[in-house]
Amino acid sequence: MLAFLPRWFRAPLALLLIVLNTLAHTLPLLGLALLKAAVPIPAWRRNCSVGLARVAESWIGVNGALFSLLTRTRFLVEGTGGLTAGKNYLVLANHQSWVDIPVLQKVLNRKIPFMRFFLKQELIWVPVLGLAWWALDFPFMRRHGRSTLAKNPHMRNADVAATRRACERFRGLPVSLMNFAEGTRFSLAKHARQNSPYRRLLKPKAGGVAFVLEAMGESLHAVLDATVVYPAGIPGMRDLLAGRIPEVRVYLRELPVPRELAGDYEHDPACRVRVQRWINEIWRDKDALLAKDLASS
Repeated sequence: MLAFLPRWFRAPLALLLIVLNTLAHTLPLLGLALLKAAVPIPAWRRNCSVGLARVAESWIGVNGALFSLLTRTRFLVEGTGGLTAGKNYLVLANHQSWVDIPVLQKVLNRKIPFMRFFLKQELIWVPVLGLAWWALDFPFMRRHGRSTLAKNPHMRNADVAATRRACERFRGLPVSLMNFAEGTRFSLAKHARQNSPYRRLLKPKAGGVAFVLEAMGESLHAVLDATVVYPAGIPGMRDLLAGRIPEVRVYLRELPVPRELAGDYEHDPACRVRVQRWINEIWRDKDALLAKDLASS
């Protein structure tokens, strides 16, 4: 444990080690990705995809070890007992901070298949990480505002098609797809603007979830409801690097895939209502769990 080191030293040291770890794992990632692209044989590409996921899991494992080495952050996790790398999961989580991503990666690494999540198209230009996400087949999406979609309705169909293509690539592979259904990080200002019915959550967006359920079909085995709690307040990445997060709690709940929700979400109002009711029920349970946990802290 190096948590005894002063914070002004630990934070840059942690950042340096994470950068070095990222660079060390990106080189084999890109090499495997090029080999995958060069040989158009399905079995070969499938094996390369499995190898790419193993490299990514190693990167996450080293990052988790660094957090344990350099910080005193306690991770309390409930609900991992029945998880397995032999199932395909849709992971639904609340979103409060960029810290959510390394937290969920740490607690779920190698317990379920490697997690991929939908990214803004612009993030492909992030140095090093953008290439790594591309190599790992992370789905890149273009996000359009309501005014843009109103003027160009065809863009909505393009987003739907891109979601389906991304999900099709994962058929036959072990995969977990992460979805922050709120679509953005929680803040009191956003909560007020939305007039959210939840105390500690924003309204969930059901469309992306519906498209994943439809595109993955029978290959999706379970929904994993993940609730992340920061008892000392919502942190930032600097807090994580500096060890200023005393405790993180993660509650996991495995749910059956709601096959009865399958349908044309875009064009069938009844299907849209069913999906929205289902995810709103999950969010009500999540909100109650957050309130109960923080009230007892």
